[in-house]
Amino acid sequence: MSDLHPSELSILLVEPSDTQRKIIANRLAQEGIKQIQTATSLEQALSIIKRHQPDLIASAMHFEDGTALDLLKKLKLSPQFSDIQFMLVSSECRREQLESYRQSGVVAILPKPFTSSHLGKALNATIDLLSHDELDLTHFDVQNLRVLVVDDSKMARNIIKRTITNLGLRMITEAHDGQEAIEIMQQQMFDLVITDYNMPSVDGLALTQFIRNDSDQSHIPILMVSSEANDTHLSNVSQAGVNALCDKPFEPQVVKQILYQLLEE
Repeated sequence: MSDLHPSELSILLVEPSDTQRKIIANRLAQEGIKQIQTATSLEQALSIIKRHQPDLIASAMHFEDGTALDLLKKLKLSPQFSDIQFMLVSSECRREQLESYRQSGVVAILPKPFTSSHLGKALNATIDLLSHDELDLTHFDVQNLRVLVVDDSKMARNIIKRTITNLGLRMITEAHDGQEAIEIMQQQMFDLVITDYNMPSVDGLALTQFIRNDSDQSHIPILMVSSEANDTHLSNVSQAGVNALCDKPFEPQVVKQILYQLLEE
């Protein structure tokens, strides 16, 4: 595992408000962060990123020239900048407003004002994503595990792949929805399925029901990744046979613990 410490992280703070920028920069400094660049607009942020690529961007939601989502998508779709981690800092608490950020791969969503515990967790998740901490399994060679990743968002699939690749998993097949996953599973065998809940046509629940009731791989471990807070939905997927549930944005250490539990049983 990398010995990277939060103090070694390079952070770009993108915040239009002078007051908020000072407050957040002070909180970062209190956590030992020494490399802090600041920007007040998306245009300025992109200019800085091209000159000096940070490890992590901490961004407000709204700017005169766009939203944090515009910046996040631009980075995640760029091969050059897709590894930069992104943290949203916002007073927005409506779930539907935050959903697109969860789906697009933020490492954390921090409220305003945030606590040192919130910030510490986000910084540790960033370090985990920048580190390589291979799973050490009793029954499997982690590099030979066959994993099917199912999500209708390419960005979400990339984030899942990045996280599990850092844990040593290399044999990864992708499906863009449950229907494609079913077709692939009728041709190939897997050791683990990681699937989104919300997908068009065949969602994560229907995919789980197919795997448990109609496939030749009915005992395969299923990890469902969801930003869904609806208790009825979560109860349904548990009853359908999902082995573990994981929130978006998910933390690498949580994923690691879940995979240990699933694969060491």
